[in-house]
Amino acid sequence: MRQGRYFRIPENPMDVEQLWGEAELLSTARLPAWLGPEDCNSYRYLGGTSMTASRAGDPDGWLPEQTALEAAGLVIDHDPQQGSMRRLYIPAPTEDVWSIGIYAGQSPFDVQSPPGVRNPVLTRESVSDVPAAFVADPFMIKAHGSWHMFFEVMNWRTGKGEIGLAQSQDGFAWTYRQIVLAEPFHLSYPYVFAWRGDYYMIPESYQAGAIRLYKAANFPTRWSFVAPLLEGPYLVDPSVFHYDNKWWLFTEANPEVKHDCLRLYFADELTGPWTEHPKSPIVKNNSKIARPGGRVLVQGTDIVRYAQDCSVSYGFQVQAFNITELTTKKYAEEEVRAEPILTPSGSGWNADGMHHLDAHRLTDDRWIACVDGRRAPKL
Repeated sequence: MRQGRYFRIPENPMDVEQLWGEAELLSTARLPAWLGPEDCNSYRYLGGTSMTASRAGDPDGWLPEQTALEAAGLVIDHDPQQGSMRRLYIPAPTEDVWSIGIYAGQSPFDVQSPPGVRNPVLTRESVSDVPAAFVADPFMIKAHGSWHMFFEVMNWRTGKGEIGLAQSQDGFAWTYRQIVLAEPFHLSYPYVFAWRGDYYMIPESYQAGAIRLYKAANFPTRWSFVAPLLEGPYLVDPSVFHYDNKWWLFTEANPEVKHDCLRLYFADELTGPWTEHPKSPIVKNNSKIARPGGRVLVQGTDIVRYAQDCSVSYGFQVQAFNITELTTKKYAEEEVRAEPILTPSGSGWNADGMHHLDAHRLTDDRWIACVDGRRAPKL
């Protein structure tokens, strides 16, 4: 929080939540003219200041503060009866807060928070180089003797996702490093994988109108754009895997943002050309099982895809499916089990949803997974 001459200036979403907690409740008797009685619980009052005394000595000093406050979402009210008075109001926090945890278990369908790990292992407070609204969509990979995790960092100031990096020696204790990939458009879901001695990443980049492939120029901190794989108005959470000498790619593709249409593509080479499967879309009009929810697992002939259940709310829980038949002509799958793999806990960092899982085998009967969870704003 920065102390301005007239008001305190929030510099990250935690500051905004602090100000909300400190602000005065509004009664219907003291509402500003632009706020109706039905919305009195949606805003709080942060105080006022007179500009009369300040103008002579600091004629332009108010403008930077006004810009910064408005950029943070606060509302500055000019009192119509006292022209020199500025009153400050703060809207209720509305954005869900996502964090990242580490789970472990005996199978990729039975993971939970392990003893000795204090989840979440990464939060928005972990991010040190940009003001983060949340962290989500973790993917990890073991390379050069240590674990590297890539994930979405929602930059609070720019309102777009960027790709962050954290590292760990054992996969359980993590240290945030830096933002490793940012573009003029939103990035998330950084699907990282190794292929023939190189490291690649396919982040979600739907705002660019394409699924874009990146390659590590200097792993893990420098990434270079290689080529677009597919183009379209809305291609989200692209999930790629190699099986039976071909590349396969799932992506959710309903531009109405209903999370209910899963398309499948295949190619002989990673860079394409990509062909849509004749059975695609393989999921239609079903927000319970369409949107990808993490890395596709390939263990020999066994293939598992994870799906977000968005039927209750976006990113509510995670389901798992065994792909039982996959050729360039045929596709079939079945639920691993009727119960979801990940569910919200009802309290704490993952109280209201979990929508992502990236599982890795440690031993024959031991798996580790990075997951994410959300909590709704508490008003």
